[in-house]
Amino acid sequence: MNKPLIGVLVGAGLGLLDGATAWFTPAVRPYIMGILMGSTVKGMVVGVLSGIFARKVRSNPAGIAVGAVLGLIFAYLVAAMPSETGEHYYLEIMLPGFIVGAITGFLTQRLGDQPHAKTSTL
Repeated sequence: MNKPLIGVLVGAGLGLLDGATAWFTPAVRPYIMGILMGSTVKGMVVGVLSGIFARKVRSNPAGIAVGAVLGLIFAYLVAAMPSETGEHYYLEIMLPGFIVGAITGFLTQRLGDQPHAKTSTL
């Protein structure tokens, strides 16, 4: 499998797990399905971007850093949105987003095939 596809799969799985942790915040339990879907999509976007980066750069530390920063950025965008409860959950959203992004960045570096060099048959 190629690295962006690995990123989508890993990001979706970890994003779903990340969204499931919202269950521990009783105020947002009525919105759990939306949170699960949004977190899964967010994980998939971070995963595909990390996978594209992993195709170009072969470095575990760089992959972890890019994944963590992407996860943090997307988590901030979600946390900054006004909620129906009127509260913002920056730490509760951004910390898992950062961790999930870092793990996704690492796994996209370690898993998947590198694209093969094209050879000319003249």
